[in-house]
Amino acid sequence: MKHLRRYAWAGAACVALWAASASSLAAQKPDARETPDAKKPKVSLKAQPMIAISPARVVLTAELQGGANDYEEYYCPTVVWAWGDGTESENSTDCAPYEAGKSEIKRRFTVEHVFRRADLYRVTFRLKRHDKAVGFATVNIQIRPGLREGGH
Repeated sequence: MKHLRRYAWAGAACVALWAASASSLAAQKPDARETPDAKKPKVSLKAQPMIAISPARVVLTAELQGGANDYEEYYCPTVVWAWGDGTESENSTDCAPYEAGKSEIKRRFTVEHVFRRADLYRVTFRLKRHDKAVGFATVNIQIRPGLREGGH
């Protein structure tokens, strides 16, 4: 019976040693929040209304959520709206030179667009920096026929 107790203690010691080494490895593993992508804001896009009758005035709002306020890739970007009908709008602004810890990114972009014909539109919002796309989001908008288009 003594030999069983000795093995039980040895087994418990192995489990304790394994648990200690696993927690020290977890402590050494880099935290996901410390990686560069974790500082990157996420882009979302909303349309109001998402379903409308033509001609429809739709308000689109793109938001940057989370991430660092001074995320350099998103500082002073060119904004591109692709309307889902083959046309695009592009806007850029002049900004002061980027300064880490001081420069702040814009977090909300709002625009109105009139959809004149019935169709399903996939609108894309894109942020570009030096001709490179750095963030994007899409939303689907359904425009139904109005009276002028033969709707009932």
